[in-house]
Amino acid sequence: MRHLLSTRDLDRETAIEILDVAEDMADVAIREVKKLPTLRNKTVINLFFEDSTRTRTSFELAAKRLSADLINFSAKGSSVSKGESLKDTAQTLAAMGADAVVIRHSASGAPRVLADSGWIDAAILNAGDGTHEHPTQALLDAFTIRKRLHGSASRGRDLDGVAVTIVGDILHSRVARSNVWLLNTLGASVRLVAPATLLPPGVEHWPVELGFDLDDAVDAGPDAIMMLRIQAERMHAAYFPSAGEYSRQWGLDDERFNRLRADTMVMHPGPMNRGLEISSRAADSGQSTVLEQVANGVSIRMAVLYLLLSGAVEQGRAS
Repeated sequence: MRHLLSTRDLDRETAIEILDVAEDMADVAIREVKKLPTLRNKTVINLFFEDSTRTRTSFELAAKRLSADLINFSAKGSSVSKGESLKDTAQTLAAMGADAVVIRHSASGAPRVLADSGWIDAAILNAGDGTHEHPTQALLDAFTIRKRLHGSASRGRDLDGVAVTIVGDILHSRVARSNVWLLNTLGASVRLVAPATLLPPGVEHWPVELGFDLDDAVDAGPDAIMMLRIQAERMHAAYFPSAGEYSRQWGLDDERFNRLRADTMVMHPGPMNRGLEISSRAADSGQSTVLEQVANGVSIRMAVLYLLLSGAVEQGRAS
């Protein structure tokens, strides 16, 4: 059984293979007929225990473009909301003949439990689990950086020598965790910038440089700066004095944006809190990759579904 649960499971060769296949999938989007017969007669189920219009729609479009049969299974209003266990839900999906289950869950580790349980014989794709990981988001971010840097010559390339700064709510960000491990695997250097209260325990053991001053990070001239959303829904304590104070200290406002290198990519996984972690000028500038990230998400998710369900990824290389 092969799954995509964490970017820590990907070696460099496999990660580059996914990015390269995504290049081919991106070409499908500009064809007159935006569809491939590759996964015909395969069933993909979107199992979302948390709301996420962006990620769910991206996986839905990816499955449809590969001609898979798709079932959207929302926990809200279903038997899950009435107390059905993950095991019972998995067995129900198995009875439906699922070949792949794309799962988003509020509990960290839920996708791995599903993958290791034996309850269902299907590929499990982690679409975000608690504050743990969001591997396809990291893959689409790496794809976006590589595409901006190398354009049509991207295939086969890693990110050696690329400097990426990730700013904000690291503590609650599964996007940050997945990006740290993937970017490190691909050869990039990663710098985390955040208030001390928004750094997770043990972060000093991650393969990153730590900083607390966004101005210093901006003046260092990174190739890409990724602003993270403040996840107020996960905060049950006062992690910073006020929204205004956070924006002044750790927001990419117009003044900081003006000091960035002209070719520094401005990234955000969305949804954005404009005026808090990023200004509208920065978000809407030519340096912004926000809309590219959304489009590239479909290509990456097509690539992952294709590689897992077509058996093109060797056993053990993506687990």
